[in-house]
Amino acid sequence: MQVVLHAGAHNTDEDRLIKCLLKNSGALSEQGIVVPGPSRYRRLIRDTLQAMGKAPPAPDARALLLDAILESDPPDRLVLSNENFFSVPKSAINKGVIYPGAEEKLARFCELFAADQVELFMAIRNPATFLPAVFSQSPGGDFMDFMGGTDPRYIRWSELILRLREAVPSVQMTIWCNEDTPLLWAQLIRDMAGLEPNAKISGGFDLLSEIMSKEGMKRFRAYLKTHPVMNEIQKRRVIAAFLDKFALENEIEQEVDLPGWTDELIEDLTEFYDDDVFQISRIPGVQMIAT
Repeated sequence: MQVVLHAGAHNTDEDRLIKCLLKNSGALSEQGIVVPGPSRYRRLIRDTLQAMGKAPPAPDARALLLDAILESDPPDRLVLSNENFFSVPKSAINKGVIYPGAEEKLARFCELFAADQVELFMAIRNPATFLPAVFSQSPGGDFMDFMGGTDPRYIRWSELILRLREAVPSVQMTIWCNEDTPLLWAQLIRDMAGLEPNAKISGGFDLLSEIMSKEGMKRFRAYLKTHPVMNEIQKRRVIAAFLDKFALENEIEQEVDLPGWTDELIEDLTEFYDDDVFQISRIPGVQMIAT
């Protein structure tokens, strides 16, 4: 069985991907792809992994877990999603490390599904907006206390990915930038489900409709009807062009409001993030989806 784990990161998705996949669950199940509702497994998997920190899993742990999650026999592909898989927001950063202990949780997850092929999907986000976002979800305190006294310029997603790769080298990882998600949406849905590139899905433009004006969506759909044959790259260029003209600014603008954060700091973080994305794309076993 293939087990797909979509693990956030925080403030990149808000469960939109899993909701879109659930919209397609009927058609997917006919192809041996099961997308269970998150309430069936999130707490259950969390509690199981916590218990594994104290003792090895029982021989029948996987079977019992699947019995609780599934309503039928194990499928060919099981799709799970939880942005809190690695941690809750208040624990997302510690002394300059993103998701400390993430490698241990993923290793336990892989131990639980030792007989299966595990795939990890995760979006990353510019630290200039990611750090303020997770800090805003944390209970009070000072930002530098939240950071463990570490300068945000030292934050690197590649450090997290390398830790995960070292801990579980057999796991295929698919990473993308949250800033590119509107252009990648349909591909992400298909890749998570394990579908062919041109397979029909429902909700392929769900995210786009949230960030583009009604007039823009109307014109976009009309354009697609008159240009029915386009590859993925061509579609992304069309989406980018329509967003450039019809995007809802209040939906795509990301304000940063932290004491002491200057334009210079934000520019530095953005530059370092761009370099970090390039480094991630060079890590063996990692598929970095780019636009």
